[in-house]
Amino acid sequence: MPAASPPPPRPLRRLFPLLATAALIVIGMISTTLIGPHLFGKSGWTLPDDLWGTLVAAQRLAHLDLAGLYTQPTGLVTFPGAAVILVPAVAIADAAGLSLQHPGPHNAHPAVWLVAGPYMIAISSVALFAADALAERLRVSRPKRALLAVASAVALWNVSVEWGHPEDAVALGLALYAILALSSAKPARSAWLTGAAVAVQPLVLLALPVMLAVVQPRRLVGFLARAAAPAGVLLGAAAAANWSATYQAVTSQPNWPTVDHPTPWLPLAPHMASGAVAGGPARALAILAACGCAPIVGHRLGAARDGASWSRATLRELLWWAAVALALRSVFEPVMVAYYLWPSLAVALIAAGRNWPRLLATSALAVAVTFGSQSPWRSPWGWWGFMVAGLALTLLFACVPLRRIPPRPASPPRPASPPRPA
Repeated sequence: MPAASPPPPRPLRRLFPLLATAALIVIGMISTTLIGPHLFGKSGWTLPDDLWGTLVAAQRLAHLDLAGLYTQPTGLVTFPGAAVILVPAVAIADAAGLSLQHPGPHNAHPAVWLVAGPYMIAISSVALFAADALAERLRVSRPKRALLAVASAVALWNVSVEWGHPEDAVALGLALYAILALSSAKPARSAWLTGAAVAVQPLVLLALPVMLAVVQPRRLVGFLARAAAPAGVLLGAAAAANWSATYQAVTSQPNWPTVDHPTPWLPLAPHMASGAVAGGPARALAILAACGCAPIVGHRLGAARDGASWSRATLRELLWWAAVALALRSVFEPVMVAYYLWPSLAVALIAAGRNWPRLLATSALAVAVTFGSQSPWRSPWGWWGFMVAGLALTLLFACVPLRRIPPRPASPPRPASPPRPA
């Protein structure tokens, strides 16, 4: 039997996400500084508004000003890890004497974007590398992995370049690596990766019930303790420095229906000052709905709890259920933003790599939903209805065959050794 060919060098193993990241950086920087202003008839660069407050939060964190982490003008409403991942960029900006002033008429070409932009896109691409690692584990062919990298990069544009939320991409990338570790019978590593993901952006809590459904019961307490530790330490430090601001920002999760897309759930959301509504209760409802997926996953994939490495079918189906759980955020949000759709699309693309028809159809739908979500249409039923329908269709095309995966066959007993002659 011929020996298996050695794996390619690591840079070549991740060639497709590397190329996709480089292309995303180049195209993103050109479009925001040259093409975008020309297309929209603006004199200033077309930059993501949401990034600047998080940069200020990262600067305060770098200066150990924990009390100012959740005070204006940061606008931070997620966990402190979102600021932690941007500390290197603001450290370079501080060393170069670059201002973090928000872009505007008096700051049309902020030089800090030339540092923060490439850095933000680069760290967002951890999701592309995680997707490729999972596709490799699923033995997806290299041509399919190339298409996966292209489709994933197009969808990632919404999160990084368009809206400036690298924390969503970093958190999902870490969560995908956590699933990869769990599939390789490394629950401790998976738990720490999950904890790091939650500390950056708690949206990944939607996928946690699905993951816990395949963790061995005796390891659940340890898994949850490790997964809670990073966010607990960061939030505890911020709360100790400024309890009221931290509690208000993290629990209320404000969003603005006059700026973003209202949904049919808007009348039920608690209203806040300045026309904002609290998104926290709806997100708690989405997590509760995600918990409803856990018994189904536990029933179908219970054999994955045996402590051995998973089969490809098990890993693929768990990814699909994670995509379903992540989609629940978009279903229950009172106010939607275009990039909220991305996590589910990104995971569905990996699950669809089983064959060309599924991957092509899922990629086309993911790209269509990504670009369609940029529509300014503000009808509560119209925009939201089309986006949720697009998510549902994407999940349908990515769907793995829903037949129960049988448990691993038990190893046959070894025959008894014949007695040795005296």
